[in-house]
Amino acid sequence: MDKKLTVYAVSDSLGDTATKIARAIMAQFPSIEVSYIKFPFSNDEKKITKLVDEAADNNAIIIFSLGGKGLAKYMTSYTKARNVPSFDLMSPIIDFVKEKTGIEPSGEVGAVHRLNDNYFNRISAVEFAVLYDDGKDPKGFLEADLVLVGVSRTSKTPLSLFLANRNLKVANYPLVKNADVPKELFQIDSKKIVGLTTDPEVLNKFRRERLISYGLSPDATYSDMDNVKEELSYADDIFKKLNCIVINTAHRSIEETAALIMQHLNLDDEGQPIKNR
Repeated sequence: MDKKLTVYAVSDSLGDTATKIARAIMAQFPSIEVSYIKFPFSNDEKKITKLVDEAADNNAIIIFSLGGKGLAKYMTSYTKARNVPSFDLMSPIIDFVKEKTGIEPSGEVGAVHRLNDNYFNRISAVEFAVLYDDGKDPKGFLEADLVLVGVSRTSKTPLSLFLANRNLKVANYPLVKNADVPKELFQIDSKKIVGLTTDPEVLNKFRRERLISYGLSPDATYSDMDNVKEELSYADDIFKKLNCIVINTAHRSIEETAALIMQHLNLDDEGQPIKNR
């Protein structure tokens, strides 16, 4: 059987929803070689007709998220006529909610991406993460929703930016062996601090690769295994003093680590408190 698959992720907005769901589904089939083609702003029948015809020629499947009125119905009808497998992500749920509540859907394209207060809060959070990255100004710890602490190469910066897109103002601080820790870290609620650690072997590998990418020798103190273990031990001591939660980032994706942090803070994907049931 063919172990290659072409997936068209189609949306009348940005296409993020269809693409993310397509990737999540295909992650269950690691042996399949998947090519993703994104079709954002497919907001009229002419565009849909063209991409379906192309999908038919390329033996592709279509996963679509179409909120505009009539577009999902047209997509379903035309893909059936062209014998192209297609999967509607929105209509079944929209129809269920409509039937259950008696309320008609708005049919607004890209409703989730409206320029509301939530959007501008996210932009502000990203700017905050950049401003207070890598311990540039410890005063930022006092204003942050979250402070990430850890030795070099424990994903502090990418996590800060990822969580900023969840509306969290995140600062981070790199722990350096035997260096003084800013007093501001001890002035904030320990629940707002997350210590990031990793396995020595993983950190050693990352650091060696980093040195090589810079054209330097991988056999430096920075990547020396004994030094790596000492740094991680030093970090553990600091975490205990800060009385903070510690997460091991080894073998975890940014998304997985972020989910653990959001759970720790009892926040949803938009950075809002989760109400107790």
